[in-house]
Amino acid sequence: MRYLASELIDSVGKEVVLKGWVRARRDHGKLIFIDLKDASGLVQVVFSPRKEGPNDTYALAEKLRAEWVIAIRGTVVKRPEGMINPDIVSGTIEVQAERLEILAESQTPPFPIETDGKDISEESRMKYRYLDLRRDRMTDNIRKRHAVIKFARDFLTEKGFIEIETPILTKSTPEGARDYLVPSRLYNGKFYALPQSPQQYKQLLMIAGFEKYFQIARCFRDEDTRGDRQPEFTQLDLEMSFVEREDIMSLIEELLIKIVKTLYPTKQIQQVPFPIISYQEAMERYGTDRPDIREDKNNPNLLAFCWVLNFPFFEKTDSGGWTFTHNPFSAPRKEWESDLIEARNIEKIITDQYDIVLNGFEVGGGSIRNHKPEVLKKVFEIMGYDKETIMQNFGHMIEAFTYGAPPHGGIAPGIDRLVMILQGEPNIREVISFPKSGDGQDFMMNSPSGVSEGQLKELGLEIKTIKK
Repeated sequence: MRYLASELIDSVGKEVVLKGWVRARRDHGKLIFIDLKDASGLVQVVFSPRKEGPNDTYALAEKLRAEWVIAIRGTVVKRPEGMINPDIVSGTIEVQAERLEILAESQTPPFPIETDGKDISEESRMKYRYLDLRRDRMTDNIRKRHAVIKFARDFLTEKGFIEIETPILTKSTPEGARDYLVPSRLYNGKFYALPQSPQQYKQLLMIAGFEKYFQIARCFRDEDTRGDRQPEFTQLDLEMSFVEREDIMSLIEELLIKIVKTLYPTKQIQQVPFPIISYQEAMERYGTDRPDIREDKNNPNLLAFCWVLNFPFFEKTDSGGWTFTHNPFSAPRKEWESDLIEARNIEKIITDQYDIVLNGFEVGGGSIRNHKPEVLKKVFEIMGYDKETIMQNFGHMIEAFTYGAPPHGGIAPGIDRLVMILQGEPNIREVISFPKSGDGQDFMMNSPSGVSEGQLKELGLEIKTIKK
């Protein structure tokens, strides 16, 4: 039976089978030492020159190189005094190898894997991401990401939420960023879109009567290159019926506090309950709606959460019209509903939007939703859409609202950005297994890439090059 490195401390005297990667090899006279790496950690393996006929284990060990994949049979023994390594879990023991099998050889890696990788170019790390992920820092990032997601899943399930998947192929609607379009082979000239968020589907689930929904949702936005953005990202998407904004804020605050206390016990939350700041105050005091309110910005373990509320519903476009600031499906605050319906004081209308901010980053945004069809139509009218366009793009939502839509609201904390901050990483690419570059390229897969003429013909498409 195969043992993992982390299981060997209590196995002294046992014969074990280990499988993993050679992280390092050291020749000390007549002894060869290797560090064997598996999913659980490192263990030291010792080879001594005992002859075993044609399958001389020691002679085979002399051939080993970094990142070769091997299987070892040997006996777990305590390390000699003075040879204990306190830096690894298995540092008090080692394995005396008796048999060695080489399962796969490896070329010399293009960069060292035993370092944290921060001095290596990002393009090189992304091209060989499967190697970059072997380094301890990256492995820890991905495992902690899993732990955060699992914690959230368990927390919400205990609160009565149901995890429901929503479609990836959906309808293109004007919601802010550009959609990624997917051409239909069966219906030439028509397109699906990848979802910018599950916004419409989760509201439809509230109309369906589920009341408490969540999912770990993949979202897609075809945005211009902007530093720490990704074409696809992950959010903890949730929605609740018959709630006020304080109910949702309280739920998320409890979840975030428990994540920190359970998974990051060395981190300190600056203030609980989280401070609440109005949009106007944030802009006046900090010049941003994502204020970094840390009292000591030199303390890497300090987490300063805050809520930002009372955002303006609309803002002026470059052409002089109106657009939404956050989400067209948000509801106005109740005291502003009549102004919205009558399209007066548009610049003053406040939306029931709330953002959760951490150390100067927006890590989640949500709102109480608009569940009244006539009010939703008015939002799009203010934005300049005619009735035909409104019904063409959003008629399915407006119709659904006529069949008994409950008051509802939700929020969507960003998994990538939250884990980035908790892990102390400089950008979200460090906590995503296979990210795109800042300008949307995948250096490992060499995408985006061209497609064959046959594929284009099937889809009824032709390529026209646009000069930039």
